[in-house]
Amino acid sequence: MKTIVTGGTGFIGSHLVNSLLKQGREVIVVSDLAHLGIENLTDLGVRTSDIELRRADLSDYHQALKAMEGANCVFHLAARVGSLEYLHGSELAELAALQTNLVIDANIFRACLEKKVRKLIYASSVAVYPMDKQYSPGAVFSEDDLEFCQNQPRIINPDGGYGWAKLMGEIELNWMKGIDIGIARIFNIYGENEPLGEKAHVIADLIQKAILYPKEEFIVRGDGKQSRDFLYVSDCINALLRLEEKISNLNESQSNLYESPLIINIGSGKPVSIGTIAQKIVSLSGKDIKIAYDSTRSVGPISRTADITKAKALLSWRPKVSLDDGLRHTYFWIQKYKKAEK
Repeated sequence: MKTIVTGGTGFIGSHLVNSLLKQGREVIVVSDLAHLGIENLTDLGVRTSDIELRRADLSDYHQALKAMEGANCVFHLAARVGSLEYLHGSELAELAALQTNLVIDANIFRACLEKKVRKLIYASSVAVYPMDKQYSPGAVFSEDDLEFCQNQPRIINPDGGYGWAKLMGEIELNWMKGIDIGIARIFNIYGENEPLGEKAHVIADLIQKAILYPKEEFIVRGDGKQSRDFLYVSDCINALLRLEEKISNLNESQSNLYESPLIINIGSGKPVSIGTIAQKIVSLSGKDIKIAYDSTRSVGPISRTADITKAKALLSWRPKVSLDDGLRHTYFWIQKYKKAEK
């Protein structure tokens, strides 16, 4: 079986490629290689001879169509992603996320239909859920909080251009017939190979600050009370693989209960405040770090936690890596990476 991973040189994609290879799969990695080479793959021990690498600009339909040639299964992870500032820092950032991801998704979906791909797993996001609820303390999201009925969700209020693009991606997938589809609404994933620099998410950002301290201040956005649902990358990969396995026999065994596309939240199911994350990272550093809070900076949603009841029931999956273990792995990976930069 030929399996394509778009965005396979990225953070989650590189780990997914590595796991697929361990299953003995024939893996095709599709990437534009514009901002990132294959270092994430080689860091995980993947050799160029282990994969077929197809370089393609997926915003060009003809390149996307050629890239999907010969695939039985496609994991579509390619997207414009990044930090709060990178995706939502300005009107231009919002529009860039919207435009880029809308075009890439539409091209991949159309190409999958044209090339008669049998299975498609789409990396969606918590960003599709209504923002009014995301600004409520203690908010927990189940798949039913954004339910499609005759292609119309109950509430349309996603998180900026990125959220709108992911929502439109889900709507498009609801139009597609003759292909098994899984939609993974992914929450906050962290671990080795995650982006650093301007695209860094909160855990990587704070770890970098701890490593550089005292040359750089250890500043946390907001008051630290905002919470997120953090899941270590290996648990995310296991969930994606279980989702692919489930949709393979969905029509046979679950046709009376669930129809394609099958939508699943992928998260830990546990809210953790950013202040708690900061304290744990300071502890890992072994330094006497003074944590500073900057309430003038935007923090995004107040609360985002996944209800993973459906994932546990349908995928027989649950997170295995504790937050403390995951943070330790990530801290020492970033520390090693920063030393290699010098």
